[in-house]
Amino acid sequence: MTIAIPGFDYQRVSVDDDVTLNVALGGAGSPIVLLHGFPQTHVMWRHVAGDLATDHTVICPDLRGYGASDKPDARDADTYSKRTMAADIVTLASKLGHERFALAGHDRGALVAIRAGLDHPATITHLAILDVLPTLDMWDILHGSSAAVAFHLYLMAQPPGLPEQMISANADAFFGYFLDLWAKNPHAIPADLRAEYLKASREAVPSIVADYRASAGIDIEHDQADRASGNRLPMPATVVQQDWGAALGYDAAALWHTWAADLDHHTTSVGHFMAEEAPDEIIKVLRSLLAR
Repeated sequence: MTIAIPGFDYQRVSVDDDVTLNVALGGAGSPIVLLHGFPQTHVMWRHVAGDLATDHTVICPDLRGYGASDKPDARDADTYSKRTMAADIVTLASKLGHERFALAGHDRGALVAIRAGLDHPATITHLAILDVLPTLDMWDILHGSSAAVAFHLYLMAQPPGLPEQMISANADAFFGYFLDLWAKNPHAIPADLRAEYLKASREAVPSIVADYRASAGIDIEHDQADRASGNRLPMPATVVQQDWGAALGYDAAALWHTWAADLDHHTTSVGHFMAEEAPDEIIKVLRSLLAR
């Protein structure tokens, strides 16, 4: 790791028998954990984290399988299930002295955050979800030619072997494609940080694929069980996303209300990498959530 969040300290914290997470820590006050997305690392939160650290303890880990955190082999479907990754975060916070904390996630980190909220409702005080849908709904909504926007989901859902081989053959082109396509403001991710994201992703192809593969299998099973039992997110929750409802033909706010009892739903005009493209907007949203 060559780029760090300014003013933050770094630790490595063991959260499982074979998994230690790289964690950036800053500030003091009520805790909030920020989880990054794909194809990024915890550094995507650099602007937001610095602001929140003026009056909160801010914890920014690299997820298992990403960045400078450990990348265990996927021994079974559970290794990279969102349930396992959420348990990592609850254990991490506990080891840092926080039995209850607010949680915000972007992209893959948002899926981990959702699962943490469903599995650990007494632990998560507030929940922010940036630019994803719950796994079960994502697969239901993608259909026909509109599913082409998510070709990477289908590629990485395939059995082990071919996806890893294809992506590794030109990893920078693969991961760089999403960094370029999903950013409406390309200047939000400067060249040195783009290179860092590409390096981190290039070195984590098997674990990144395993994370996505879990979302085509065991993560769906967990979501289905929650839907069948009526399990919902009880804490104050805020969803911020691009207007995917209009693009893909569904009522986004109504969909989220089936999962969250206390919901604020927002659409944004900025690109997918909103914490980097519009940090002031995301800071405002998070501070409003934390005040609820």
